[in-house]
Amino acid sequence: MKINISSLYICVKDMKRAVRFYEELFEQPVTEMDTIYSVFDVNGFRFGLFAYEEMNEEHCFGSNCLPSISFENREVLENKLYGKELCFPLTAIRNNWVAEIVDSEGNHIELTAPC
Repeated sequence: MKINISSLYICVKDMKRAVRFYEELFEQPVTEMDTIYSVFDVNGFRFGLFAYEEMNEEHCFGSNCLPSISFENREVLENKLYGKELCFPLTAIRNNWVAEIVDSEGNHIELTAPC
């Protein structure tokens, strides 16, 4: 059996605010955008933003799903952490620098770089 995971989405309350947050984090424009579902193509991986309230769905924010985004080195990672709300401080864990931020919508996002 061959399994491939090529996308994920996170829930957002304010699509425009979330798109701005991730455009800054990813340093690229959103690939597809509408009021319910927007997508970033991150090197072939589809990172989606879902405006759950537009579809009358419920959602709990926090750390129930933790997307992990890797950067090429600690300097870039530290620049990405600047001005963000940290929920886990920059820490060396095995061969990686790891931190967690809270995005504009209350989701926890892990950011990493190699040590």
